[in-house]
Amino acid sequence: MDIWQTTHQAIQLLMSGDTALWGIVGVSFSVSLLAIGIVLLPAMLISFALAYGRFPGRWLILSLFNTCQSIPTVVIGLLLYMLLSRAGPLGDWKMLFTQQAMILGQMLICLPILVSMMHAAFQNSDKRAWETALTLGASLPRAFMSLMWESRFPLLAAVIAAFSRVITEVGCSMMVGGNILNSTRNIPTAIALESSKGAFAQGVALGMVLLILALGLNFFLSVARGKAHLRTN
Repeated sequence: MDIWQTTHQAIQLLMSGDTALWGIVGVSFSVSLLAIGIVLLPAMLISFALAYGRFPGRWLILSLFNTCQSIPTVVIGLLLYMLLSRAGPLGDWKMLFTQQAMILGQMLICLPILVSMMHAAFQNSDKRAWETALTLGASLPRAFMSLMWESRFPLLAAVIAAFSRVITEVGCSMMVGGNILNSTRNIPTAIALESSKGAFAQGVALGMVLLILALGLNFFLSVARGKAHLRTN
């Protein structure tokens, strides 16, 4: 395998607007963005409750979320496969090997990450922002928005970390999606398939998309933090 020739072919695939390649990219982004979008608000509310609430079992719940982060994605995929298969209790939903099943799996993967990281963000935030907003007569939603603004950068970092995790996972997507062309084949499963066939150009091209995405997200976060730091000085 000639690395430079493969890289050149990968760049050509990206620049030529190859429909198969960009269809795979579209599946990845649509599934992962939907998964993040669905769990984002619940994760934020759970994180806030765990950081600011005082109720029995709070640390047990947080420990469970922290533990769930380390569960391999293929195990989550296996669990969903057993639930969604025809012999499973949710077989009537007919979701197996669909994008909906992939979204469900990615929701289960990113929820613990969001809760754990957002809990840390709220835990380290200035509680006076919450208390001051309530003292001034702000409603609970408005006070919550004020607290979110104070913690916006660690919260954004949590979203980026969760999105990076789900868009690159392969185990769960392979198990419940089935890697079906033009339907459930996403970037990680396509890379695994093409590499196993010895067709590295498309895999390298898709890897470049993930690399550019990672660089772009981290650059955006760094620039946003830098501008905020300049405004406060």
